[in-house]
Amino acid sequence: MPHDPYKALYIHLPFCKHRCAYCDFATRAVDRDSPEIGEYIERLILDIRRKAKEGELSAIETVYLGGGTPSYIGSKHLSNLLYTLGVSMDLTPDVECSMEANPESITLELVRDIYALGVNSLSIGVQSFDDGLLKTLDRVHDGARAEEAVRMAQERFENVSVDLMCGIPGQTPEMFLESLRKAIDLGVTHVSVYPLTIEDHTPFRNMVDAGEIEDVNEEHEALMMAMAPNELTPAGFHRYEVASYAKEGYECRHNIAYWTGVPYLGLGTSAVTMTQNSARRMRVQDGEVVDDLDRRQMAAEDLMMKMRMCRGVSEDEVREAALLLPEVLEVYRGMVRDNLVERKDGRYMPTFGGWLLGNELYGRLYELAP
Repeated sequence: MPHDPYKALYIHLPFCKHRCAYCDFATRAVDRDSPEIGEYIERLILDIRRKAKEGELSAIETVYLGGGTPSYIGSKHLSNLLYTLGVSMDLTPDVECSMEANPESITLELVRDIYALGVNSLSIGVQSFDDGLLKTLDRVHDGARAEEAVRMAQERFENVSVDLMCGIPGQTPEMFLESLRKAIDLGVTHVSVYPLTIEDHTPFRNMVDAGEIEDVNEEHEALMMAMAPNELTPAGFHRYEVASYAKEGYECRHNIAYWTGVPYLGLGTSAVTMTQNSARRMRVQDGEVVDDLDRRQMAAEDLMMKMRMCRGVSEDEVREAALLLPEVLEVYRGMVRDNLVERKDGRYMPTFGGWLLGNELYGRLYELAP
């Protein structure tokens, strides 16, 4: 269908050294010298060149290499991929080009190579700096290696982010705070805080069912999520999304694109493409349509997704949505009454309680146009 230009590009690299016990993403553990990696990269290169020839990369403003563990595939494959991107689109310093990495596969050579080829933001999957908790999570790095990886990244990158997890079995609030403080002391510019989710069909779920580890304690997770801003805000971070904190100017523009209805192109296994125009929005994954929304559903989804952001939505946006969704004003009034949302400075913004009860908040908006 005729569509608005894609503004964000996601490239999925599904390979890992080791698949963690809690992971349910589209990933697989392979040997680093497996020919499967080279064959996959070659297919991606062909896809990138084809999309460039079709004109689909001409308006890209953010690029994100996710996984899996992109850093695991090494400098050779990443250099080939990034070189192809550089000659296929306008990969200037103004384009946010982010890449995920794990501590055990970060080297100075890799840091220098990917920086030279256009990556300008590195997101490191630390999860915790506590060795015992990392062992519980089935990670292959320890706390010292995580610190070393951050410092190596900072030799080139001004924008370094770390992912931290809360709600890990055996994790106390003080352990969580120690990891936050370590990230602050290391001088990172962005921190993402995620509660552990134990998904079906993972080793963690089997261990819970067998009584080997405790299931997630949502009250403990909520407590730790509430503690995060108390540590991060005095250190110069601001919360801009339910799970994300950044120093000014270091917000992840790619993730913001997802939450604000920006069309995005996905390349690689399991990557999702969102194509839209003024009347229709479609998401396609691995060649199959997984979403097909009309104008009313698009309006409801835009409101729902924007409520992940601290800034929420403006009253003008809600009034505009009411032209398609007449009940929306009453829904927002109800959420204000129930303290899921606050109305301030001409905007409707999620409260902390609204984030904790996200399924309730998002559900009310989704039900406007199911």
